[in-house]
Amino acid sequence: MATTFDVIINHADADETYAAQAAQAVFQEIARLEDDLSRFRASSDIYRLGQLKADESILVGMAAWDCLSLAKAMHQETNGAFDITIGPLMDLFITSEGEPRQVSKEVLEQARQIIGSQRFDLEEETLRVTVHATGMIFDLGAMGKGYALDQAADVLQDMKITNFVLNAGDSTILASGAPSGKEAWSITLGGGEKRTALLNRAVSGSGFAVKGAHIMNPRLFMPVPLKNRRTYALAPTAALSDALSTAFMVMEKEEIAALCARYEGVEALELAV
Repeated sequence: MATTFDVIINHADADETYAAQAAQAVFQEIARLEDDLSRFRASSDIYRLGQLKADESILVGMAAWDCLSLAKAMHQETNGAFDITIGPLMDLFITSEGEPRQVSKEVLEQARQIIGSQRFDLEEETLRVTVHATGMIFDLGAMGKGYALDQAADVLQDMKITNFVLNAGDSTILASGAPSGKEAWSITLGGGEKRTALLNRAVSGSGFAVKGAHIMNPRLFMPVPLKNRRTYALAPTAALSDALSTAFMVMEKEEIAALCARYEGVEALELAV
């Protein structure tokens, strides 16, 4: 998932030995999900989806199904601002060295034919996924880390550990319970500019400081212009916060406010960088 993962366990929940065992279980779960969800690993469901031709289908495992279902819902709820099939634009607009480049209208039009979450369907009863374009790219980079944190949290809770923080590269953080004597975990955002209390929910941030112009606008089929800001989404799950922080980079402020009003526990923050 191209990031580092950290686990913080409240000392009252586990001694040093048990905490180490729990952390190891977390890292094993994350490694398993990497195998299931990476589009670069030939054994993964996401890679296999990218090999399908129009109107072909495959059965997928529960991890891929969960992510695809959430992605489909977020595509609809954000009016297309979130889309996991946007990968072809990354290959067109960004060089392998990470530099921007110009794209012709003809090449862009070809890419448009394989982009859009409306181009795949989900059959819940059988966990079957059908694609309606040949050579689609499914990329869970905008939500995979968050989903991994949610599943890792389940692992810890199964081990009777309920007060912890899971951190995916400081871009997505999930907090459960609170440290001893505190009401919530105190999380630093924006390079230390802001602290927020996190209790049984997650926060995720998106911006340009690290990777440059890497965020694509699925509505306009072009990169999101560079801005000196970082958007954060707080949500009940890490996968949701991860997805929304990316969508918020595309959506207008009025749209973001309306979405937050529809969902309990969802908030948006914006910090200058």
